[in-house]
Amino acid sequence: MEENVKPPDVNLETASKQIDIYRDTPIRFLGYSNEVGEAFRALVHVNIVRLSYLVAFGYVAADTMDKGSKVAGKKFPNEDERRKSVMITMGDTVLWQTLASVAIPGFTINRICKFSNWILTKGIKLSPILAKPLTTAIGLSTIPFIVKPIDAFVELAMDKTIRKNYTIHHKEHD
Repeated sequence: MEENVKPPDVNLETASKQIDIYRDTPIRFLGYSNEVGEAFRALVHVNIVRLSYLVAFGYVAADTMDKGSKVAGKKFPNEDERRKSVMITMGDTVLWQTLASVAIPGFTINRICKFSNWILTKGIKLSPILAKPLTTAIGLSTIPFIVKPIDAFVELAMDKTIRKNYTIHHKEHD
């Protein structure tokens, strides 16, 4: 005997406003493209790695513009308050995303791969034909483990430093 179970009422307009497509959907992975590029550095031409940074910075720019336009669409007492809030929001977003999605993770994966390759070629003395793909595999396998700690570190560092100088009325980072 089946019971009639009524699904909960969902306001799609409200739900869609709560989803941050740059944080809560697969679009977020575009921000990690440079980490993938760094992991493949041993196997691909440097221009491919540079292209991965272009994709990552495109993601940062898109998120920054999106956050700024959402704030610009809100009601403010005057135009100066709107402008100030938009600039603070965009500045905070571009700084957070640049640090958390591009600079720190890119540097981290680069150094992990550099060190791994050194250990594999100089320590274990594997041939480059084996060391390069192993280095890439190590770099790629490291990415999931560095994301959350780096996000948390950047959030805390910004809260303890630069964010003491301004207020964000709609903080959307994790």
